[in-house]
Amino acid sequence: MALEEYKRKRDFTRTAEPRGRVSKAKLTANSFCIQKHDATRLHYDLRLELDGVLKSWAVTRGPSLDTDEKRLAVQTEDHPLDYGDFEGTIPKGEYGGGTVLLWDRGTWSPVHDAHKGLAKGHLEFELDGEKLQGRWHLVRMPRRRGEKRDNWLLIKAHDGEARPLDEGDILQERPESVKTGRDLDEIAGEAPGWSSKTGKIKTPRKTAEKQPSKPRAAAKNASPVEAKQTGIRKVPAAEKGALPEFLQPGLASLVTKAPAGGRWVHEIKFDGYRLQARIDKGKVQLLTRTGLDWTEKFGDPVVAALAALHVQSALIDGELVVEGASGASDFSALQADLSAGRRDRFIYYAFDLMHLDGQDLSKAKLLDRKAALEEILASAGDPLRYSSHFTEDGEVVKAHACKLNLEGIISKLADDPYPVGRSKSWVKAKCSSRQEAVIAGYVPSTVDKRLIGSLVMGVYDNGDLQHIGRVGTGYSRETAAELYKRLQPLQRKTSSFAGKLAAAERKDVVFLEPVMVAEIEFRGWTGDGHLRHASFRGLREDKPATEVVREDAAAVTAPVATRTTPELPSSVKLTHPDRLYWPDDGVTKQGLANYYAEVWEAMAPFVVDRPLALLRCPDGINGQCFFQKHVWRGANKAIKLFKDPQDDASEEPLVMISALEGLIGLVQAGALELHPWGSTIKKLEQPDTIIMDLDPGEGVSWERICDAAREIKARFEDLGLAAFVKTSGGKGLHVVSPLKPKADWDTTKAFTKQIAESMAADSPDEFVSVITKSKRKNKILVDYLRNGRNATAVAAYSSRARKGAAVSMPVAWDELGPNIRPDGFTVENAPAHVANRGSDPWADFRKAAQLLPKLPSKRR
Repeated sequence: MALEEYKRKRDFTRTAEPRGRVSKAKLTANSFCIQKHDATRLHYDLRLELDGVLKSWAVTRGPSLDTDEKRLAVQTEDHPLDYGDFEGTIPKGEYGGGTVLLWDRGTWSPVHDAHKGLAKGHLEFELDGEKLQGRWHLVRMPRRRGEKRDNWLLIKAHDGEARPLDEGDILQERPESVKTGRDLDEIAGEAPGWSSKTGKIKTPRKTAEKQPSKPRAAAKNASPVEAKQTGIRKVPAAEKGALPEFLQPGLASLVTKAPAGGRWVHEIKFDGYRLQARIDKGKVQLLTRTGLDWTEKFGDPVVAALAALHVQSALIDGELVVEGASGASDFSALQADLSAGRRDRFIYYAFDLMHLDGQDLSKAKLLDRKAALEEILASAGDPLRYSSHFTEDGEVVKAHACKLNLEGIISKLADDPYPVGRSKSWVKAKCSSRQEAVIAGYVPSTVDKRLIGSLVMGVYDNGDLQHIGRVGTGYSRETAAELYKRLQPLQRKTSSFAGKLAAAERKDVVFLEPVMVAEIEFRGWTGDGHLRHASFRGLREDKPATEVVREDAAAVTAPVATRTTPELPSSVKLTHPDRLYWPDDGVTKQGLANYYAEVWEAMAPFVVDRPLALLRCPDGINGQCFFQKHVWRGANKAIKLFKDPQDDASEEPLVMISALEGLIGLVQAGALELHPWGSTIKKLEQPDTIIMDLDPGEGVSWERICDAAREIKARFEDLGLAAFVKTSGGKGLHVVSPLKPKADWDTTKAFTKQIAESMAADSPDEFVSVITKSKRKNKILVDYLRNGRNATAVAAYSSRARKGAAVSMPVAWDELGPNIRPDGFTVENAPAHVANRGSDPWADFRKAAQLLPKLPSKRR
């Protein structure tokens, strides 16, 4: 942008802002500033000097040093360089009318080419300011339909300057101006000049701190609630009304496709407890969607933060969540924290406002309600957060949410009043299928009789409880034990289902009074109306069992409509399917088998007809684990055998699979990791895959690992090879290239060794090519040893035998960045990711195969 737009929006006879011009000076360092701007809404303006102007973004909640915080940054018009020193007031009624405080300033430098980063939508840079230092990311979100502005996310990189919010908020710790040391109130009341509240100040006056006025002095003797000055403007279409005790919450209807068009706005769907926050003269209540008072259940931090808001009375609609390592809300983590009595990770996302200081807002437009809500939350900070909305096409927003492993989105009509109960003005589109279900029985664990092995589930249909199958995974050991204890008093002798159960459905079931509700994630419905590949997510103690019905079947199956989920092969029997392979994460043998059935179509080309090395953990990751490449006595018949010509006649054959049956046979045997050879059995001595394993040493950031992967990609492509990337499921990344199987093992290994050594030689402070741990601190090992005969690397989509149940996931190159983590894809969330990613980033892997090139004799 040039400065024409900046000048067009301002009347310089009324505002003291600088006119400015595009500077042609070549500066040795690029300046930056951040201005705290109290206009219609409080926000922070980030400005980076580039091409003689200040590139500008309005950061709605200000920068955060927490790497898990993704702050919305709306790109605005370019500003002149001398704006970087501006502090003062902009007249009421003028563009940006309000108070401007120079919050930080210094120099910035791009990590890569700044122009390419802006064009591509990922600008990584370093700040050297008086308050902010270190690396940062600006990541552009999908462009809004019909909008001229871009929405970006401002994210702190993992470095020595980063810190979690619970260690302090830099915005609250350092609110003052770096130019004058003043705060916003002092600047807003300056004279002579402009007041953002009243316009031009004709008579100079002293600040309140130096000479308190009578009203301010009187307020000192008032109660804390009476002394609050809300300053909230009247909301259009609001009516006078008393604060209600409770309001029936608006509920979203499930749809197969998120709506499009200017009438709709879209919000992230959170995975937590829906709660109304009722604030009345400092007293706070947290009410469930049925009106139960759960204030005590969630402890002091959220309640105290709500009580501190500058309101007399309010009724806020929101969701209380716990966020996992990826930054997404996680209902299972919320349940675990509640069970453990942990209260420090709760976040309350507020998304609607039905009452405010004597105003009934229920008939006001949604966007007017949200504007008032954002205003009262502007300076709140964690654990309170405002739920922003997006105006792009709904399917675009949903696709972005699914890429981030979120549950889905809620779409709302922008001009509608607050809905009562379930309506069509609020609709939800999910990335994965969820269903509340009534617990009508359980099957004891086959491993430990003090645990539940699976739950028997139902939903109501016209008052009758209908059987929808069993759920046998998703329970950690602690959850399975706690459920067993809680269910004992509910035992009954007969089934509560309306219809008669088949013999297989009744087998080993302990029937229960149908009073408890669980939330289930699943992959679709079977032809007879049962859940397919279902996983327990937690108890829903905020909803009566009698209200649980099956959601619209057509909509529920929408997330997987384009894929056919293979059924588990009947030829392989899973003994002890409830055995916990990942006890802390609730992933059972059955759960792992379900996962592989979901991803088999994409995974098969990378594991079929290849010798395999296995990491077996028959008793789960907390038991004994061992590598094995030869077949064992009693192996399932679906597991194929292959005799290595170089093995002695006495040695057992190698392990191999040719279909999903073989993979499920490996699951039955406790194989938690699959490591294939880089060649098939048809051309065993000519590899068709090379892999470079990037293994970070201590102190290496995720950003550096991503940069290293891009470095290998560039080197491969310079040599005519295609490059694909996947997460390792551990700490690093794997860069993989397909080959036409012509070169032998020794030639291929020598090629990859030379690549690794040239990277270490070109950037000795970044890379090493030797495994010695003492040489790897703060460096990345470029491991080429996966490319020799008998050497292996973990397969694409394979699970890892580590806490968290991570998997090795193929990703697109443009996905690399702070939105994903090397262990962020798991057995639990990967099926939804695969179903919703739109296209397989490795779909053309084999088509891209090339002959192994010859490296130049001299390193680059």
